[in-house]
Amino acid sequence: MTRRREKVAGVVLAAGASTRMGRIKQLLPVGDETLIERVLGQVLKSELDTVVLVLGHRAKEIQGVIAPLFIQSRLRIIENHNYREGISSSIAAGISAVEATYDHAMIFLADMPCIRSDVINLLVRRHLNSGMPIGAVQCERRPAHPVIFSHKIYPELKRLKGDVGARTLFSKYSGSVCLIEPEGDYDTLDIDTPEDYAEFQKNAASSVRRVK
Repeated sequence: MTRRREKVAGVVLAAGASTRMGRIKQLLPVGDETLIERVLGQVLKSELDTVVLVLGHRAKEIQGVIAPLFIQSRLRIIENHNYREGISSSIAAGISAVEATYDHAMIFLADMPCIRSDVINLLVRRHLNSGMPIGAVQCERRPAHPVIFSHKIYPELKRLKGDVGARTLFSKYSGSVCLIEPEGDYDTLDIDTPEDYAEFQKNAASSVRRVK
């Protein structure tokens, strides 16, 4: 009997109010696109079966920017009206949108400009082969985003509270986490403050000069 192929969804968290940035960071210019477009482009380029984008703060504005580029069957946009309760509310909204159909969910932060589709694909394959309930990229011996959870963990993800994400689950299941080392350079920078953004812009400019 042929085993059913397990389906993997991506959940992109982009509902935050960008309070530390002081302006809406999802729409920050990153080269010739916005931050959210850059992240979505890599996520949709991957082998994930579907992608759910969770919006909240200024959702209509963000959707208006990305809609002309990303209207396709693999992308579903939902709105988390409880985004002020913290990132856990967006995780719960995203998991609720995929739990009935998808065996695993990979969670992304929309403020990480260096996410790559090849890293996503590697994590999916290694996680599925491991049979473990949780998987993540490993950088400097620590779990980093993106992270992936099997359906067994969905109820616990939906019970998370506040603005702490799923870190507690990594502690709880510390012996059952599939960690992968990305191939090549992989930057886990997330843009939370103007200083983070300036650092990223500086590094990006340096990379362009080196290529020339």
